[in-house]
Formats: sequence, structure tokens, C-alpha cells
Amino acid sequence: MLQIDELAVAYGDVQVLWGISMRVERGEIVTLLGANGAGKTTLLRAISRTVLALSGAIVLDGEHLERARSPRVVELGVAHVPEGRKLWPEMSVEDNVLLGAYPGRARRDARASLEMVYTLFPRVAERRTQMAGTLSGGEQQMVAIARGLMSKPTILMLDEPSLGLAPLIVSEVFATIERIKATGTTVLLVEQNVRQALEIADRGYVIEAGRVMTSGTRDELLASDAIKKAYLGL
Repeated sequence: MLQIDELAVAYGDVQVLWGISMRVERGEIVTLLGANGAGKTTLLRAISRTVLALSGAIVLDGEHLERARSPRVVELGVAHVPEGRKLWPEMSVEDNVLLGAYPGRARRDARASLEMVYTLFPRVAERRTQMAGTLSGGEQQMVAIARGLMSKPTILMLDEPSLGLAPLIVSEVFATIERIKATGTTVLLVEQNVRQALEIADRGYVIEAGRVMTSGTRDELLASDAIKKAYLGL
């Protein structure tokens, strides 16, 4: 579904990604693991075309994205939920969510999609008339994911969805990601909570200093002594 080959990205004179290659198959949850500054967020930004690639290929269902504009990437089915939620705090929850249906292919089904995300996120439905800035961190994260789903994505990219949330809310967020997968949406997940990310993932890639250092299935990575030592504290 999504194939990345030898992707290189730089910010000015500072190169961040060095020949990244990976794949995401339809219907999977694939997680990207690594320390802060490893290049995980940059990889998501390169896929959504909010940063430019120096070289390499990004191919979604046979269509090259590395020279596409961001609106075209969204139209093709990529939704990017960024780190930090990035909501409009003085707009209502429902208006924030509806903005996710901006792409033409999603706009005509916006009301049906709204009912779908309200079923998936009952708390968002309860808060729909509130200003988004008055919500808790966990509620804001749910709104951000709901907004992403409104574009009717084939692949949903989530950047640190559990960041700064209480443990109970973190568990709720991960359960929601599993429900999203059950609807047929593919998920590419960047997450610092390595154990919980791997427990819901089909496969994972470990990125260090802008390079893929290892990859494997969930079970392979959970059993890896290197992963246990570096990321699980064992």
C-alpha cells in the first residue's frame, strides 16, 4: 500500500533522514520506534509533504507522492494527526472535526462521517458544542483523531497520540486505535510508549539517527533483547 525507498530529508544544511526504506501493508498497524530526534516525525512530515524530500520515493497505491502537494496527498487518502493535536481552541469541537472533511471526496459524506466518529468517540459527541480549548488533553487528542478520520483516509498517521496523557486515557487511546484498524483503516503510528505501541501493532521499525536500524513483527520486536534493553527498561 505505502512503499518508501531510500528517502532522504534535510532541514537546510542538516540532514535528518538517510536512506529510509519501509513499507506499510493495507489493514496493518505499523509503529515507528526510536528516541526523540531520531527522525520519526520528519518521516511522517515527508509522507504528508509538509517537508520536502532530498531524494527517494514515496509511493501510495502506485502513485508517487514525493513531488505531490499536500492537498493532493490528503485527497489520495493520507491523514496526518500531528504531535500536539493542533486544534483551533476558540472554535467548537464540532467545527474542528468538520474541518477534517475538507477534501472533495470526503465533503459529500461529511454528515455520515460525523456520525461515524461520534459513535467511535462518544465523549467528542458529548462535547461537540464546547470550545476545543476547554477540553482536557485526552479529549483534545480524540478530537484530533476524529478530525483526521473525517477525511476518509486509507492510511491514518498518528504522531505521539499518548503524549502527556494520564495512563487511563492512554489505554483508551490505544483501544481506539485498534477499533480504527477494525474499520479497515491502515495506521502508521509514532509513539514513545513502546510496549503499548508494539502490543497493538502488526509490525514495527526502529529508527536511530535517521536510519532504519531494525524491523520486525510485533512478536519479534517484543522478544528482541536489544529492544528490551533500549526501550522497555528490561
